[in-house]
Amino acid sequence: MNPLLARLQPYPFERLRQLFADVTLPADLRPISLGIGEPKHPTPDFIQAALAGDLKAGLAGYPPTAGTPALRQSFTRWLQRRYGLALDPATQVLPVNGSREALFAFTQTIVDPTRQGATVVCPNPFYQIYEGAALLAGAEPYYAPSDPARNFAVDWDSVPADVWARTQLLFVCSPGNPTGAVMPLDEWRKLFDLSDRHGFVIASDECYSEIYFGDTPPLGGLEAAAELGRSEFRNIVAFTSLSKRSNVPGMRSGFVAGDARVMQQFQLYRTYHGSAMSPVVQTASIAAWNDEAHVEANRALYREKFAAVTPLLAEVMDVRLPDASFYLWAGVPLRPGEDPVGSDARFARDLLAQYNVTVLPGSYLARETAGSNPGQGRIRMALVAETAECVEAAQRIVQFIQSRT
Repeated sequence: MNPLLARLQPYPFERLRQLFADVTLPADLRPISLGIGEPKHPTPDFIQAALAGDLKAGLAGYPPTAGTPALRQSFTRWLQRRYGLALDPATQVLPVNGSREALFAFTQTIVDPTRQGATVVCPNPFYQIYEGAALLAGAEPYYAPSDPARNFAVDWDSVPADVWARTQLLFVCSPGNPTGAVMPLDEWRKLFDLSDRHGFVIASDECYSEIYFGDTPPLGGLEAAAELGRSEFRNIVAFTSLSKRSNVPGMRSGFVAGDARVMQQFQLYRTYHGSAMSPVVQTASIAAWNDEAHVEANRALYREKFAAVTPLLAEVMDVRLPDASFYLWAGVPLRPGEDPVGSDARFARDLLAQYNVTVLPGSYLARETAGSNPGQGRIRMALVAETAECVEAAQRIVQFIQSRT
């Protein structure tokens, strides 16, 4: 067996399963889960029709790794509409089977484990694929500290110079998971300067980019590069997906875009990896990327939901509307004399046992650095179900907290 497998930590939802293993659920309350970030809004009818309509023709041959020209053109048209960017569909975009698969495979493409001290830098808290992909590529993850006073923005200045010197890949997530924070242009400028100095590649995870609450869409990594005069997108690749945007997590469809030199190597890896997108999914994906009306309707549902839920929870918790994404990143109120260590896991366990609502402990999404875990004392709530169900969950959480004081 690959010895690197032994370095993987249990996935957050496996830890959650272990935490809840002996919990007796209340029989009088239906279960409500805010634990997993799995979209629950209905899949648009026209996407389902596109899937069904191409079923016979689409199964008759092997799909190309690079996807069809029509699929790649749907990516570049969307990038033009969304960000005002002109990318080459032949060299600067590739289809992927969801951003999770792509983030993992991309890391295997970029990391050179023969270089001493190969390092992958990621935020902390973070999406767990970053860590697992780094470890299985033979690199060491470095968890960049975050600042709770700035909505857990990453403190890039605190990363030592010797870490940057051996960094090969940097993961960023904007809008962020779990915080929902969006990186501003000045932060991108800092990262591009570091990339130019040290030669590392930036992987920009942007799967939540279309769920936002203000009037201005979140700034994307390629958009930031263009605004800063980096028209060739040197050493940056952006990852996006239809899962959240179009409510089709089961389709496993997304794309990556950016530096043509890097993309060429990624396509080579994927050719051997055997990860071509099904022609059936390609047809439905083209339909999804070409339509914005369903995205606007989806965003309106999330805005309505967060407007109803956030004020309820803000009465009893440290929580506020995020910049974007469908998560609330909330501080757990401590009971008199309660030890902060483990408070988020105790909160999640007791909440399930008493009110049948599932949330994810924040410490499961982070790693201890400098003697503390930045997710400690917080929970992540995924507001993915319908509004009424999320409001009911929020009301139960309020009752639970009030019963503890």
